Amino acid sequence: MAERGAFGAVVFDLGGVLIDWNPRHLYRKLFEDAGEMEDFLATVCNPAWNQRQDAGRPVAEATAELKARHPDKAALIEAYYGRWPEMLNGAIDGTVAILAELKDRGTPLYALTNWSAETFPHARCRFGFLDWFRAIVVSGDIGLIKPDADIYELLLATQDLTAAETVFIDDKGENVEAARALGFHGIRFTEPESLRTALGELGVL
Repeated sequence: MAERGAFGAVVFDLGGVLIDWNPRHLYRKLFEDAGEMEDFLATVCNPAWNQRQDAGRPVAEATAELKARHPDKAALIEAYYGRWPEMLNGAIDGTVAILAELKDRGTPLYALTNWSAETFPHARCRFGFLDWFRAIVVSGDIGLIKPDADIYELLLATQDLTAAETVFIDDKGENVEAARALGFHGIRFTEPESLRTALGELGVL
């Protein structure tokens, strides 16, 4: 592991770290009963289904497939991508403040995100801080998703980074563990203040 102050770059996940994305922000408007909403998001438009779009499957194909399996829920399924921007509740301000401090210090910043190539432009247009990254690797653009080691290797190779000198931040434990296995210094994100503390201990902030 690199010594304190020896890190040359910081890689951020986006959803759940810098951006408050959650399908519940939309579906609370469409369900009166919270239990029914949770059942729908667990059994119909579930994380595994969404992940395939993050890996590059076209949104139209995914929607058609699911409507064929659940015709009684067609309108709710169509809303997933038809009203997708409503799933973005805004920025996670405390993390954006940390990102701004790193930018002001001249720290090389990168993003590695599991995100559909078709929906990512909505976030790109809405959140100006995305322009602070030297590069953003979007899973849907390349057909790879975290925690597949290949997506981390691609980031390292294309951006000329060294894993042992790079901090990786993600809210999902499996993604952090995959990064650590490749030599990154992984930080599991829970909330901004603990992230600030962790980066301070590394000498990054």
